[in-house]
Amino acid sequence: MSKPLSDHDKRKQISVRGLAGVENVTDLKTNFNRHLHFTLVKDRNVATRRDYYFALANTVRDHLVGRWIRTQQHYYEKDPKRVYYLSLEFYMGRTLQNTMVNLALENASCFLDSMASLGLAAYGYGIRYEFGIFNQKIVNGWQVEEADDWLRYGNPWEKARPEYMRPVHFYGRTEHHPDGVKWVDTQVVLALPYDTPVPGYRNNVVNTMRLWSAKAPCEFNLKDFNVGGYIQAVLDRNLAENISRVLYPNDNFFEGKELRLKQEYFVVAATLQDIIRRFKVSKFGSREIARTDFNKLPEKVAIQLNDTHPALAIPELMRVLVDEEKLPWDKAWDITVRTCAYTNHTVLPEALERWPIDLFQNLLPRHLEIIYEINRRHLERVASLFPGDTDRMRRMSLIEEGGIKRVNMAHLCIVGAHAVNGVARIHSDILKATVFKDFYEMDPHKFQNKTNGITPRRWLVMCNPGLAEVIAERIGEDFIRDLDQLKKLLKFVNDEAFIRDVAKVKQENKLKFATHLEEHYKVKINPNSMFDIQVKRIHEYKRQLLNCLHIITFYNRIKKEPNKQWSPRTIMIGGKAAPGYHTAKMIIRLITAIGEVVNNDPVVGDRLKVIFLENYRVTLAEKAVPAADLSEQISTAGTEASGTGNMKFMLNGALTIGTMDGANVEMAEEAGEDNIFIFGMRVEDVEAMDKKGYNASEYYNRIPELKQAIDQIAGGFFSPKQPDLFKDIVNLLMHHDRFKVFADYEDYIKCQEKVSALYKKPKEWVKKVIYNIAGSGKFSSDRTISQYAREIWGVEPSLEKIAAPDDPK
Repeated sequence: MSKPLSDHDKRKQISVRGLAGVENVTDLKTNFNRHLHFTLVKDRNVATRRDYYFALANTVRDHLVGRWIRTQQHYYEKDPKRVYYLSLEFYMGRTLQNTMVNLALENASCFLDSMASLGLAAYGYGIRYEFGIFNQKIVNGWQVEEADDWLRYGNPWEKARPEYMRPVHFYGRTEHHPDGVKWVDTQVVLALPYDTPVPGYRNNVVNTMRLWSAKAPCEFNLKDFNVGGYIQAVLDRNLAENISRVLYPNDNFFEGKELRLKQEYFVVAATLQDIIRRFKVSKFGSREIARTDFNKLPEKVAIQLNDTHPALAIPELMRVLVDEEKLPWDKAWDITVRTCAYTNHTVLPEALERWPIDLFQNLLPRHLEIIYEINRRHLERVASLFPGDTDRMRRMSLIEEGGIKRVNMAHLCIVGAHAVNGVARIHSDILKATVFKDFYEMDPHKFQNKTNGITPRRWLVMCNPGLAEVIAERIGEDFIRDLDQLKKLLKFVNDEAFIRDVAKVKQENKLKFATHLEEHYKVKINPNSMFDIQVKRIHEYKRQLLNCLHIITFYNRIKKEPNKQWSPRTIMIGGKAAPGYHTAKMIIRLITAIGEVVNNDPVVGDRLKVIFLENYRVTLAEKAVPAADLSEQISTAGTEASGTGNMKFMLNGALTIGTMDGANVEMAEEAGEDNIFIFGMRVEDVEAMDKKGYNASEYYNRIPELKQAIDQIAGGFFSPKQPDLFKDIVNLLMHHDRFKVFADYEDYIKCQEKVSALYKKPKEWVKKVIYNIAGSGKFSSDRTISQYAREIWGVEPSLEKIAAPDDPK
């Protein structure tokens, strides 16, 4: 007889079943065995790990399919307003475990998870990249990129939908006729959709993420070719299919590449055909046209443009309404603006998309005409509101004159949308005050803030079940759906048992991660040291270099006073550098070089270790985030739009050291400023310094420890075989540093001393951790999406469950 389940195991089973929506575990086991034996292994005698993974994935997917179909039927019966979230950067993270929680993906995918959990009729649209963002290998301290061939073995979660294949047109020319404009002589690429289910949390809702794959049409006629021509024609198909081949790394730097513009139009054109088809049809699975009055489109459709990458949705919707559906311009424009909304993700000028006119003219001639007409009418309005202000007209134009004429995509988004939002309060304020000040003065009602969030299903329940359980024991399980309930933990701040439980979970997570690090990096980790982690894209504005200067300073201090009682630290930095970003790659090389010196210095021992986390990705984040003691969020004030990594660390019981930037500002409010380590210049200090001028030498000459650190980098202390290896970095910091690393150095070091002092008082530390976890409720993507739904899309979230497939209706 099997022994009775402990409360712990019961809760785990309830959670996993509830999260996956699995009522009958026996059925699940039977199904799993069926897939393993018949679908996968067949005549092989041995099952591999991949076979087990695919069998389980297929089993869970089978389980979702009935709910998936039922959800779509439900939407057609109710005919709610549908939300379409367009993003060129849906990263397919690992999906299996998440499906057991509920199926979500990375990046904008936290939002898809929340949309399903809040019962919204929502769809994510993007590109099915054959190759994801590269895998990062560190070879001799340098980043080397390897292709991420993530589809090599297939993807058990997706379902190809060839019946919804759509043509997308490029190139060609326009013809103007009395009855309208025709775009002719185009090249056609087919968009083949692949659907992935996105289940909500315990509500039987399964929404859809649809990703488009580019396919060449079969239209070349064989008799027209001799053998050589035929071969070439087949090879040329690759050019069309390259559109969905690879994801451009988003490194906050705009590259005006034709392939990227093709990707942007490809996803928009295919998606809008889908949206309009769905708007017109009458019922589930039907092809009958029931709705032809496009005045109703904004009542039935909301399109959210995630960054400017899908900005072409605006001229494309105009083209469809004016050229194909024959609506008058003013009516079409009103419909377009009321349907579209735009989320801005960056204030860095070099990141804003500005496409050269020549490229546009060649690839999308009709869209350029439409953009010119949008701009003409827009500038007429600017002139009428601000007569005689030609400088304002120049600043606000969608077309930038100058050396090369360009289309400013952010301006197009603002003019063509009814709502514009930033992703943290400080970021939204900066947009209104600086980057889009002219537009805000003209249309203040358009501008909103929607502070980003993360899904607690993935970023707590799944990646940190120990902590989720300790919380559930105190306040129940409802926090998983309503993260604000974490505030109830405030009454346990002084509860000895709770303090002990939280500390114990953290220590277990650290031990697990230490084992992983020792295996992978062959560095002995002190599990009692503070795990100090900075993980994010490698970029000058995120200031991994400031972190490096702290490491060197701390190292020098230990060397100077080896007998002092130092708070030991294991400092980890991870993230990818965009392949063409020289400075970012040099920053990685500096981190690895510092690690080589520090980790092999017997005087330092286990009091300081430095590890560069190779190939940082979701899977690694799921290990690192629960193990972190200190989260580094140290961008120059006014440069980080929001950050979501900072929220993941906070929710998982790390304390934050950070500047007043992005969501850090709101985190300090929610947790209490005493429970977060804030240092450095504020936005207004940075602005004042920009006016006055930033002089790095002044800090270098005034602060001996800073001078020592820079001299060590410059003199080859960390690169004895190549003494001038880091001369570019030293030159950058001394003469060309837009992000003012030295200006915040002194305050950062002092703040790190406070961190070290507190770490020596474990109970005080854990109390601050509890304040942080209790204050994390605001940072649920459920809250973010509820706000988008009510304040931008005009739909009401619902916690209503829909009937499961096996329930009678």
